[in-house]
Amino acid sequence: MSATLEATRSAVASGQAMLEVKNLEAWYGESHVLHGVGIDIRPGEVVTLLGRNGAGKTTTLRAIMGLVGKRTGSIMFNGREMINERSDIIARAGIGYCPEERGIFATLTVTENLMLPPVVKPGGLDLDTIYTLFPNLKERANSPGTKLSGGEQQMLAIARILRTGANLLLLDEPSEGLAPVIVQQIGRTIRELKQRGFTVLLVEQNFRFAQTVADRHYVMEHGRVVDMVANADLAASMDRLHEYLGV
Repeated sequence: MSATLEATRSAVASGQAMLEVKNLEAWYGESHVLHGVGIDIRPGEVVTLLGRNGAGKTTTLRAIMGLVGKRTGSIMFNGREMINERSDIIARAGIGYCPEERGIFATLTVTENLMLPPVVKPGGLDLDTIYTLFPNLKERANSPGTKLSGGEQQMLAIARILRTGANLLLLDEPSEGLAPVIVQQIGRTIRELKQRGFTVLLVEQNFRFAQTVADRHYVMEHGRVVDMVANADLAASMDRLHEYLGV
């Protein structure tokens, strides 16, 4: 049993929340973007933030990572308060962030990109396991980032944080702009990561993709969380989700 999966099962058994965000406010300069955001994620869950453009989804991820100009409230990760910590401390605590822009180093090979982030704690995946999860990357192991397709870049961006030992993964729009067959592959990978004990907070606009991977969905509007729907309750909740999202 992997260290990640063992820790996840132990936390589930104790009922412990991995991430608890309460009354989160965030600013970019003078612009007040988040207004009292509250979410919680239990170990081993896949949870999505849904909402239209500008709802505050990406800012929520960035605020969790300490990448906004100012933030107040509470961000408890495994019982530890993170609201006043630097981004590097947050990452070393075990939170991995995969931004929408991916951040692939164009002149480095796939393997070099994978090996670049430091290991911050035990439980990360080795290269062989990563290449099993992402066979496309194994085929392109010696290719520079400039030669990768958009789908391969997205796989690499996700794969890169799996080595680090992070057990909470923040994924920002992983399906955006990708062909349907690649979106399906990303979905299979997220489900496999859940089976391996990882916890995922996923920002998505593609609701149909989100419902294939998530346990619960938070809906955001104007920098606030306005609803939460369990995946099992989607059929009964479609009318109000349609109002929020236009799905």
